[in-house]
Amino acid sequence: MADPSPPANLIHVFWHEGMLNHDAGHGVFDTGMDPGFLDVLDKHPENSDRIKNMVSILKRGPISSYISWHLGRPALVPELLSFHTPEYINELVEADRDGGRMVCLGTFLNPGSWDASLLAAGTTLSAMKHILDGHGKVAYALVRPPGHHAQPAQADGYCFLNNAGLAVKLALDSGCAKVAVIDIDVHYGNGTAEGFYQSEKVLTISLHMNHGSWGPSHPQNGSVDELGEGDGIGYNLNIPLPNGTGDKGYEYAMTELVVPAVQKFEPDLIVLVIGQDSSAFDPNGRQCLTMDGYREIGRMVRGLADKHGDGRLLIVQEGGYHITYSAYCLHATLEGVLNLGLPLLSDPVAYYPEDVASAIKVIEAIQQYQKAAVPFPKGA
Repeated sequence: MADPSPPANLIHVFWHEGMLNHDAGHGVFDTGMDPGFLDVLDKHPENSDRIKNMVSILKRGPISSYISWHLGRPALVPELLSFHTPEYINELVEADRDGGRMVCLGTFLNPGSWDASLLAAGTTLSAMKHILDGHGKVAYALVRPPGHHAQPAQADGYCFLNNAGLAVKLALDSGCAKVAVIDIDVHYGNGTAEGFYQSEKVLTISLHMNHGSWGPSHPQNGSVDELGEGDGIGYNLNIPLPNGTGDKGYEYAMTELVVPAVQKFEPDLIVLVIGQDSSAFDPNGRQCLTMDGYREIGRMVRGLADKHGDGRLLIVQEGGYHITYSAYCLHATLEGVLNLGLPLLSDPVAYYPEDVASAIKVIEAIQQYQKAAVPFPKGA
């Protein structure tokens, strides 16, 4: 039986320490390469330290009293088939049995990685089910490896299983008519978009650095003309933003593009896909968001969730590779989701230059393109 009145201003965090066992190794940044002439190699950007700090800031930071902790669990292989093809899942299982391998550029499935991936997927499914069963309005899947680049039939960009995509499928299969996905990771959420590219039931929105395709594992460009196909035409909204967009530029994009699209779509539930690699100091991004920017995005998405879907909001962790600042930006995002009056934490590094003027020009150009080219919503 569902709780009669779950607390409205509490975030249910789903986590399992077994996800720390994924180790992508060392090398020159994310290549795994050892040229032989460097004394010190990088930890792979997607390493356990980044997540350890996210866990600790939620447990010991000032937001801790707003957090309810829940233990995650591994997904079952049949659950994965709601989003992924059997052939692809078999490929991953075989790679794990063989001791692991690089499945695509920068993406290493090593001993322990498959078990961690199953935990990430299952933990995200548990977070979504918590919401669907009425036990809480807002849940956060604090998971790794990340998932939003994983397409139905291939791995990509540090991702093996599409955690958010699996959760969206669960929501649809459980009776939700429409789900909106808002992805603020610095890279295009291409895997999630690909999984629902022909569906009018899922509105996928991605605000990302204008990076284009990076090879066979990531054929999508993330450009404005990738609109969806068939019944899904108009239900994929890409917002490629110039480097240095910053807090005000993201707020403008949210106000002018994201909010109107979600309001027209009228979803039953919202999934916020977060990556702190859009921050000012991330080694994988150049978007110059600070804690204030993340806090405002969290606040705006919470407002959309309160208006559409009775406040139900699933948050899914993706990138964010600055070991300390990513944790601060996560804290700020969740402060915004809680819609607290005053910040609980000050920014330890504060201001970073932002290119608002360039961002506004791009956003206005996207607006004009959307008005001319996007048949969304149908019948409007």
